[in-house]
Amino acid sequence: MKVRNLVILGAGTAGTMMANKLHKSLNASEWKITIVDRDETHYYQPGFLFIPFGIYKPEDVMKPKADFLPNEATFIIDEIEKIQPEKNEVILKGGQNLPYDILVVATGTIPVPKETEGLKGKLWYKDIFDFYTFEGTTRLAKKLENWKGGKLVINLAETLIKCPVAPLEFTFLADAFFTEKGMRDKVEIFYVTPLSGAFTKPKTTVFLSKLLKEKNINVVPDFYLQRVDEDRKVLVSFDEKEVPFDLLVSVPVNKGDELIARSNMGDEDGLNFIPTNKETLKALKQDNIFVIGDATNVPASKAGSVAHFEGEVLTENILSYIAGESLEAKFDGHSNCFIETGFGKASLIDFNYDTEPLPGKYPWPVVGPMGLLKVTRANHFGKLMFKWVYWHMLLTGKKLPVSNHMSMAGKETETETELV
Repeated sequence: MKVRNLVILGAGTAGTMMANKLHKSLNASEWKITIVDRDETHYYQPGFLFIPFGIYKPEDVMKPKADFLPNEATFIIDEIEKIQPEKNEVILKGGQNLPYDILVVATGTIPVPKETEGLKGKLWYKDIFDFYTFEGTTRLAKKLENWKGGKLVINLAETLIKCPVAPLEFTFLADAFFTEKGMRDKVEIFYVTPLSGAFTKPKTTVFLSKLLKEKNINVVPDFYLQRVDEDRKVLVSFDEKEVPFDLLVSVPVNKGDELIARSNMGDEDGLNFIPTNKETLKALKQDNIFVIGDATNVPASKAGSVAHFEGEVLTENILSYIAGESLEAKFDGHSNCFIETGFGKASLIDFNYDTEPLPGKYPWPVVGPMGLLKVTRANHFGKLMFKWVYWHMLLTGKKLPVSNHMSMAGKETETETELV
């Protein structure tokens, strides 16, 4: 029997998880699994948020990627030149051509500061930082050690970003950090966003806006960043509004991997995300290509929880595809996100394509123990505990005790809230 090839591009969260799930589901005598990635080191990216504030150390978020991949799979460390769907092959920059019968694209998304004029210039990693990259967050940590205060601006260049709540979490943690250092009165914090409020979902926006106000954090909404005036240290919007800063923490434009553009597989807006069926997770234009995590253009959050929930659906649909059956498993856009609010507390939201975050208890009704749209210590401990879950369960493809479909159990509907 001829051995068929399943190739996974990307050994980050989504790619590693899929390698393990498919290794357990496929017959090794019939399928060869190959994973390709440019880097040897796996980063626990949710931990980047904590490094600037001394909650995590850099070594807490780093492990070798090979440690989490199946021993029987082939792991290739190389740059990917392009995908050739018409030939069912992937071309690597090292010269190797990888044929595939099924391709899983899990190439993620990255911040691209060069997309904004003046952002990555002479002030980059001096008075302007990101925290979505390992280099950015570690350099920012050193900056905050001795920063004397001034105008701290957290700015979203765009709304389509990895982990949409992380900028808010950074803002809340900065408030707590400077308060505990005894210098909060020396720091003005501004949250500058192209959104009309704190978040994309109405109920969550009301909840988070109240928290921002209580913490004396200034929100500048509807600010569409055009450029950074480095000489004056000012953000300038497309309608010429200005926000000055002493220290800028930027969330730059996010784009998919450039190999998607080189392969002519990206979406029409040029962000290098692959047009993907939002329910089956099959590429819209290719029959034997599936997409997961941040590499898709589905209208769900680009977050680790989404990749996990997609993984259950994608595994089932790949097995159906191999068996020649219709793809019956459907992803409903399920996402849940912890939101650190500082001082050892956090909130939690749970939602999908059709249902916005609601108050209630999670993951089990009545007992919780975590509260939705509430600020609790249990939520904070849940966020910290997730690091262990990530390394030992999520990456290794184990089934977590939560459904990949969003459940209404434990949630308070508008009708129930009105009756209270």
